Amino acid sequence: MTQAVSQPEDRPAASSPSSRAAYLVLGMHRSGTSAITQVLALAGASLPENVMPGDEHNAKGYFEPWRIAVFNDQRLRAAGAAWDDPFAFPYRALEPREEKRWVTRATDLFDEEFAGARHPLMKDPRVSVLGPLWRTVLDDLGLAARVVIPVRHPLEVAGSLAKRDGFPVEKSLLLWIAYMLAAERYSRDIPRAIVPYDGLLADWRGQVARIEAAHGAPLPALTPQAAKAIDSFLTKDLRHNAATESLAGVPRVGALAAQVHDWFEAVARDEPRPVDELSTAAKSLEDMAHAIGVFVSPVTSDLAVARAELLEARQLLAFEQAKIAALEAERAAQSAEIAAGRRLEQALGERLDDLLGES
Repeated sequence: MTQAVSQPEDRPAASSPSSRAAYLVLGMHRSGTSAITQVLALAGASLPENVMPGDEHNAKGYFEPWRIAVFNDQRLRAAGAAWDDPFAFPYRALEPREEKRWVTRATDLFDEEFAGARHPLMKDPRVSVLGPLWRTVLDDLGLAARVVIPVRHPLEVAGSLAKRDGFPVEKSLLLWIAYMLAAERYSRDIPRAIVPYDGLLADWRGQVARIEAAHGAPLPALTPQAAKAIDSFLTKDLRHNAATESLAGVPRVGALAAQVHDWFEAVARDEPRPVDELSTAAKSLEDMAHAIGVFVSPVTSDLAVARAELLEARQLLAFEQAKIAALEAERAAQSAEIAAGRRLEQALGERLDDLLGES
C-alpha cells in the first residue's frame, strides 16, 4: 500500500516566499547522488539548464550540470588535482587574485545555468572537494545552502568505479574517503541531511522527512503527483554492486574507510558522533598524501586533461544533437499545421464553389 505524502501540518513551516535557497547534493561519485537529486527535482527543486544525459553506466541520468562539471575539472587542474585525485582534499586555494577570477567565473556560470531559480539544485560530486569556492559563490549570490549527503557502502562504490573506470579497490576507497571528508567538512555549519542510500530506496518518504527536518524547511513542491513520480523512479534496478566483503580485508586503506563509514552510518541513523573522529581520519589521509601524493597527483591531473576534453566534446555534441532534435520536432509541428491549414483552405474553397454553384 502506498504511504501518503506527509500533510502540510506534519512538515516544517515554509520559509518566506521571497527567500531563495540552493540545494547541494554532495558526496562521492556512484554513491546515490543521482537518485537523491532526482527525488529533490521531482519535489520542486530546479535542475540546471544543461544536464548530463544517461549512458550505459547510469541509464536514468546523472542530473549533473555538465558545463559546471567541466568548469570544476578545470579548477581542479589549475591546482594540480583532478576529480579522481584521492588527495584533492583539503581544498587547494590559489593565489588570491586568481582565486577571485575563478569565483567570478563560477558565479556567472551558476547564473546562466539556473537563471534566478528560487530553489536551484546542483549535483556534481566535485563540488564536495571544491566546497570553499562554491560556498563563496552562493554567499555572493545571497543564496542560503541546504545540503544532502547520501551514504553508500564504500565497497559498493568501489565496485561501480571498477566497472566504469577500471579503478583498483584501494584507489576507489581513498577517493570515497576524500570526498566524504570534504562533503562533511565544508557543510558542517549549514543545514544538512546525511541520508543512507539503502534507506532512500527502501523508504524514501521517511528519508525525505529527515531531510526536511534537518533543513528546517519543506521541499518546494512535494505533491501527491510528485510522490507518484518518485515511486516510479526509485526502482530496484537502481541497486547495484551490493557489498559482500569486509573493508577490513582491503590492505592499507580498508581500516580508514571503515572508520569514516562507521561515522557516516551512525549519523544517518540519527546517532550523533563527534567530528573529531573525522579529523583523525583527515590527518591520516594527509599523512598518506605527504608520503605518496607526488606519485599519484601528477598522473591523475594529466589523465584528467584528456578525460575533461573528451567529456566536454561529448556533452557539447549531445547538447547540439538535442537542439537539432528540438528544431526538427518544431519544424515537423509547423509542417503539420501548414498541411492542416491547406486542407482546411481546400475544404472551404470546395464548399464555397458548391454554394456558388447552387446559387
